[in-house]
Amino acid sequence: MEEKEIQGLDNLSENIKLDKKEVKSLFIIGKNMLKTKKPDDMINAAKSAGLNKTLGAFDLIILGVGAIIGSGIFTVVGIAAAGGPESVGAGPALIISMILASLACVFSAMCYSEFASMIPVAGSAYLYTYATMGEFLAWIVGWVLMLEYLVGYIAVASAWTGYFIQFLQGFSKYLPSYITNPPIWLIQDYGSASKTLLSQGLNPEVNIPHLFNIPISLNMPGIVITLIIMSILIKGIKESTKMAGVMVLIKMTVIALFLITGAFYIKPENWTPFAPNGFQGIFMGAFIIFFAYIGFDAIATAAEETKNPQKNLPIGIIGSLGTCTIIYVLVALVLCGMIPMNQIDIQAPIAHAISSVGQDWIAGLISIGALTGLTSVLLVLMLAATRILYAMTRDGFFPQSLKTVHKKFKTPHIITIMVAIICIMGSTFLNISTAAELCNFGTFTSFIIVCVAVLILRYKDPLRPRPYKVPFSPWFPLFGIICCSFLMFYSMKFLTTSRFLFPLWIVLGTLFYFGYSYKELRKND
Repeated sequence: MEEKEIQGLDNLSENIKLDKKEVKSLFIIGKNMLKTKKPDDMINAAKSAGLNKTLGAFDLIILGVGAIIGSGIFTVVGIAAAGGPESVGAGPALIISMILASLACVFSAMCYSEFASMIPVAGSAYLYTYATMGEFLAWIVGWVLMLEYLVGYIAVASAWTGYFIQFLQGFSKYLPSYITNPPIWLIQDYGSASKTLLSQGLNPEVNIPHLFNIPISLNMPGIVITLIIMSILIKGIKESTKMAGVMVLIKMTVIALFLITGAFYIKPENWTPFAPNGFQGIFMGAFIIFFAYIGFDAIATAAEETKNPQKNLPIGIIGSLGTCTIIYVLVALVLCGMIPMNQIDIQAPIAHAISSVGQDWIAGLISIGALTGLTSVLLVLMLAATRILYAMTRDGFFPQSLKTVHKKFKTPHIITIMVAIICIMGSTFLNISTAAELCNFGTFTSFIIVCVAVLILRYKDPLRPRPYKVPFSPWFPLFGIICCSFLMFYSMKFLTTSRFLFPLWIVLGTLFYFGYSYKELRKND
């Protein structure tokens, strides 16, 4: 410790009447919490990790589109347009909500692209924070990213089950009733199952089985698809991308069919009033539909498995975001033009809209497209969660045994299995609405920090090569911070459960850091 620091500690201990050892310990803890990691060290560590570099720009765009176009286009768009349990709907003004959400994303996407081209390492916003703001904030961002991807996965798995049951019911003439209409406690979490039973006049305590006085209610289809996706990811990321590519092709074909068919049934009078709930509806619609944009940031977590990442990562991030924004606006225009706002179905809005005009066979195809779309989202979200956890484990925040790479497939199989187990367990407690809101809070937080981190590194390391640079800096990063912060804090006025759970997650992360991670990291100092 330098002489000036020692003298400063002596003065501090005299002023606040603390023992010199206590002051010294506090100083060391604070210094360690602010310790940054050099980008060059991150890149060198990644080179020795052993992950295969197999992804090109097109593969990344496929992954991005696969993650973005899924639950939003097939489920959340209905909630944003018609309203949900704790929010009013945007109505036809949903297209404005989508543009606002995409603006918040595009500024953040540029910041992600600058970092991804400069530090092509698995870890995304977590490692970008480590390079600029220090160890503790990096941990918090990584912890928040795990919330974003894991809880986002749970929300999409819930929607996947809903469409899967709807698909099975189309074969009710050929399949037994226990398959097409399974017990509610086998396809929903306990809270959702209880609410459904109460709405039917049934007692959850009687109709949900108990084991040692513990209610048994789980999302069985979601569990099965989780195990399948886990197996695919363990086998290899290139194989995962091929599967995502097939699913993207299917759902894009289905969406095109909806747009072409629905265009013939648009009634301009359904677009009036354009904003039935004013600015509140527009802003809450932007917050809710933001969940539909989550996915482009997941591309950055595959940096270590990307060929020529300096060039391909920015193309993949910005290309997938731009493609999906255009598609979203077109779908919103057609959906809100086909049926009045108060008739939009919040469970399967696109399929219901087509069915309402007598095109049932197209509605059936849309259900198939929804299943493939949601499956591709699940694939990318689990991929992102495993790569974030892998990067944090490599840095010492978690036990080192977790970072083992499969000898044959060269994938972090132990972490992948652990993430799958967490997703299965979480799906028994969270419903789709709360999970989506929590996911949004996590995403907004990580986006804000990435925008701040770009500005910090521009100041701290201005000479570092940047194959891609955010244009009009510092204004574009500042716009990203303002847009995300506004939508995040505005929504807190109306949401209750997720507004409580998100700070609780931060507190739990802080306790884990000081209870385990901080001590483990000091062993390597």
